[in-house]
Amino acid sequence: MANTPQARKRIRRNNRRAEINTARMSRIRSFVKKVETAIAGGDKSAAQAALKDAQPELARGVARGVIHKNTVARKMSRLSKRVAAL
Repeated sequence: MANTPQARKRIRRNNRRAEINTARMSRIRSFVKKVETAIAGGDKSAAQAALKDAQPELARGVARGVIHKNTVARKMSRLSKRVAAL
């Protein structure tokens, strides 16, 4: 249990940041899922549009420190390759 005011505040801040980061990751996953469903549907134009929308979301996740830079690079590479193969 936190005994000092600083520790109590840190717990409050950690909980708030965890909520924000969870929401950001959920948003990123939603955008990636839109790309994957478009790929599964075989619609190249929709997949390209979804990929174009997902790219800044992934980059924003990196900038905010929610997801690692290399993870995003790997995801973008794989998604781009799958869209190009349609």
